[in-house]
Amino acid sequence: MNGNAYFFHHRAAEAYKFNEEHPFDPVRLMLSIDLLKEAGALKDEEIREPDVEASDELLALAHRTDYIQAVKQLDNEADPRSKSVLSEQFGLQDGDDTPFFPGLHGAASSIVSGTVSAAAAVMSGKVQHAYHMAGGLHHAFPDRAAGFCVYNDAAIAIAYIRHHYKAKVLYIDTDVHHGDGVQWCFYDDPEVCTYSIHETGKFLFPGTGYVYEKGTDKGFGSCVNLPLEPYTEDDSWLECFEGSLRKVVASFQPDVILSQHGCDAHAFDPLSHIHCSMNIYSRIPALIHQLAHDHCQGRWIAVGGGGYDHWRVVPRAWSMVWLEMTDHKLAREIANHKKLRLPGGWLKRWRMRSPFPLPRYWLDEKKDIPAIPRREQITEANRSMLAIAIQDL
Repeated sequence: MNGNAYFFHHRAAEAYKFNEEHPFDPVRLMLSIDLLKEAGALKDEEIREPDVEASDELLALAHRTDYIQAVKQLDNEADPRSKSVLSEQFGLQDGDDTPFFPGLHGAASSIVSGTVSAAAAVMSGKVQHAYHMAGGLHHAFPDRAAGFCVYNDAAIAIAYIRHHYKAKVLYIDTDVHHGDGVQWCFYDDPEVCTYSIHETGKFLFPGTGYVYEKGTDKGFGSCVNLPLEPYTEDDSWLECFEGSLRKVVASFQPDVILSQHGCDAHAFDPLSHIHCSMNIYSRIPALIHQLAHDHCQGRWIAVGGGGYDHWRVVPRAWSMVWLEMTDHKLAREIANHKKLRLPGGWLKRWRMRSPFPLPRYWLDEKKDIPAIPRREQITEANRSMLAIAIQDL
């Protein structure tokens, strides 16, 4: 058993599926957990059931009570007209990106339970690190669903930490889509710093996350956004990430880090235009891990997030978070050995189900991701943005 990190997973989270055609598919959870098991990095007995109930009171830390009641009511509403009105009012109607499905409240609540359980385990001192792969639904707002997200588990966990432990929280969001829901929940709070590195909202949902969004009132300066140019590649992405995050942590001096590991900035992802490889997903958790120990006595909570190439990208990226969090030897081997093979048992088990040929290695091969001709211009544009983002730190 790993005594330094807890891995939380609720089977009910696998029911968080809108429909067969929807890009959000919980198969990515099963693929990722199975990859960790095949790699010898996770045992069945190490997977913990969440032990914090997602009560209405807990959900209300980030959501309006009428919204919570509406999500619950939709499960039992028989009148089509009432169901239609509720769905439209709260962003859950058919045709939207977050359509209602039977059992939605229970599935979404289980995700909140997992993330808050991870936060409670770390903040109570039971363990230094905790990972809840199903979490990271960062687009949900207090009064409506958005961007495949119904309950904002990250915002609820941050509010839980603030309420019970009065700790300063640094929220790090590496999803290719701006972490808008979490940002707006704490936009005026000087004790919560929200950091998001993402594709610029000029071209991508949710259309926010500009460099001038810095917080308001007492919270001014505690919001940092790194909006990157479309087709940004590894070197520029990492230059902006590493060049800004170290300064943010040194300036804010958090008590705990909660990181969201959306992995849709990969070149294979169908819902964005960033052109990165698996290399950044090896480096992201390594830096966060180091900063947690340097500044937060090791307190680090990690959640999943976006990622819509379920077969080739998400399992590798999310597994790397756990490998780093547990100081598993594979984390170092992957970083140092570019052609470290994926477990044969995992490849054999999932090969026939995958719509694409599965990768052979933990990191991408150069031939898989062609270079972008406008690299220099993109890099310079990102450097200019970075200078503005960190000028006050």
